[in-house]
Amino acid sequence: MASIRRTLSPHHDRVYQNGSIPLSIQSPSQKFLSNTKTTLSPLRKFLVGIFIQKHSRKNNHFSWKKSLYRCLLFFFLGFLLGMAPFNNDLGELKNHDLRNSDFAFEIKPQFLSIKQNVENVADRSRGNDFVVGTEKLKVVEKGRENEDRKIFDFVPLKQLIVVTPTYNRALQAYYLNRLGQVLRLVRPPVLWIVVEMNAASMETADILRKTAVMYRHLVCSKNLTNVKDRGVHQRNTALEHIEGHRLDGVVYFADDDNIYSLELFEKIREINRFGTWPVGMLAQSKSKTILEGPVCNGSQVIGWHTNEKSKRLRRFHVDMSGFAFNSTILWDPRRWHRPSLDPIRQLDTVKEGFQETTFIEQIVEDESQMEGFPPGCHRIMNWHLHLEARELVYPKGWMLQKNLDAVLSSKS
Repeated sequence: MASIRRTLSPHHDRVYQNGSIPLSIQSPSQKFLSNTKTTLSPLRKFLVGIFIQKHSRKNNHFSWKKSLYRCLLFFFLGFLLGMAPFNNDLGELKNHDLRNSDFAFEIKPQFLSIKQNVENVADRSRGNDFVVGTEKLKVVEKGRENEDRKIFDFVPLKQLIVVTPTYNRALQAYYLNRLGQVLRLVRPPVLWIVVEMNAASMETADILRKTAVMYRHLVCSKNLTNVKDRGVHQRNTALEHIEGHRLDGVVYFADDDNIYSLELFEKIREINRFGTWPVGMLAQSKSKTILEGPVCNGSQVIGWHTNEKSKRLRRFHVDMSGFAFNSTILWDPRRWHRPSLDPIRQLDTVKEGFQETTFIEQIVEDESQMEGFPPGCHRIMNWHLHLEARELVYPKGWMLQKNLDAVLSSKS
């Protein structure tokens, strides 16, 4: 008995009259889509459609459109993963609200000091030989910190303005060289103002150049017949120079025949307005020494030393080399509330020995505006000896024409 087998077409599905579709072989993806057609959301259907390629018996060619979508999706996901924060930044993002913060793509380096790095390395390298190296680094770092502190804590010293009147005499070269070598040892800034009468000698200028001290060589032009005390006019010439050029510093009258210690010049820098100290003096008889200057309670002046009856009428018993003052008093009277705007000068009309007190009375009102140095005024820092050689013949031009000529007078 013959049998008839009706084969099913692999490409076409027959549709029967009643509208039913015969059973056909479906692919796994088609089964998955048919099962999830009613349960998946539209977004999930879109993702499933991209990742799971739909094989149809009708179209057997490759889909370029879906492959392009996949590449773009993977590129976008990789870009997001590459820009996503990790490690410490991830913890910071957890602590902050991302909705109220801005994303910044700038990488900010972390600045750490050398000291912190050395301490961190030392903690990580305990038990190793490298710890010795870290201790050396710490020593170097402390040394650098001390050097930096010295640089930034540097305070400039006050300028010393040393005024020295001089004149031609036998021991002038000796006195100027001795004082110049002392000033050479004083810490700068030091300005040495040397004043001569009528003309500046070449010999004095040569000594000033060799001392290597900053100096100004001035000349006092006064008629010798009208000059009572040459030192007064020479000092006034220096005061006019300081006032005219507004030199800032501490003014000190240092005669060339006195003896000074380095400690004196260091103490002078501490003066605010007016400072004074005791001076050791050799009496006229040269058999004893006397003390002239302030009596101090700490740095407060409470009295004066004096031994000469003729000078007891003085208001301030101070030697010319026993005080110093701020130079701004000369050219800035409003700063110090001076009652008078007249220039401060030494007076040639007063009696001998009263030039010091009349000059000081123009600077201060009383002892409350003075400072005593050193505290207690118990130390003598300079001497006034009066060792002038009056019998020596001063050679012209500072040079002896004949070395065999006698320069000392004989009393035999």
